[in-house]
Amino acid sequence: MLTGNSIVITGAAGTLGQAAAKKAKEYGAEVIGLDIARSCDSQDLSNYLQVDLTDRDAARECITALGPLHCLMNIAGGFAMGIGASDPNDEQWDWMFRINVETARNAIIAATPGLKANGGGRIVNVGALGALAGQAGMSAYCCAKSAVMRLTESLSEELKSDGINVNAVLPSIIDTPPNRDAMPGANFAEWVKPEQLAEVICFLASERASAVHGSLIPVKGLV
Repeated sequence: MLTGNSIVITGAAGTLGQAAAKKAKEYGAEVIGLDIARSCDSQDLSNYLQVDLTDRDAARECITALGPLHCLMNIAGGFAMGIGASDPNDEQWDWMFRINVETARNAIIAATPGLKANGGGRIVNVGALGALAGQAGMSAYCCAKSAVMRLTESLSEELKSDGINVNAVLPSIIDTPPNRDAMPGANFAEWVKPEQLAEVICFLASERASAVHGSLIPVKGLV
């Protein structure tokens, strides 16, 4: 499904990033991982580079140096809650936008010229099912992920004539160790497994999704 494709995954050191790398490699892709972490334990990457994707110049330098690409999987991001919408503290708000929106936008800015030069390709972003509407105590996260979703739709309209498909997955709760630690009483069997979400991401990264543009695809599990 992805044989011969060169794919860049941001957030490659995280649980979902590693699952996406594993699945993409199984489908025949060459996978390059980017993350702010110094190292990544994944055995499914052909190359791993440490980069701060909130730094636009660093992101551009890193991604441009990789040469022609077929797909960018924007998985870098994170979650935090607890702050109210009327709370004047900007720390969480700024952090949610930096790691969810700026990382995606900077990677897109860096990768798009190469995708165009390569005759087209795919960009897959990660939104959030919970950000389809505002949630109490989650305003910063909901607004940041909403921005990712609007970015996905806008970018799709701008790039589809260049042969670039831009879509996003909208997971519910992903079954990761941090989420299990944060919600020990939850029914983990209802959550989306990283491997299940990676499967949808890889579909969107493939030629099989050539008719899919600007879609926000819910991946709910049993929640």
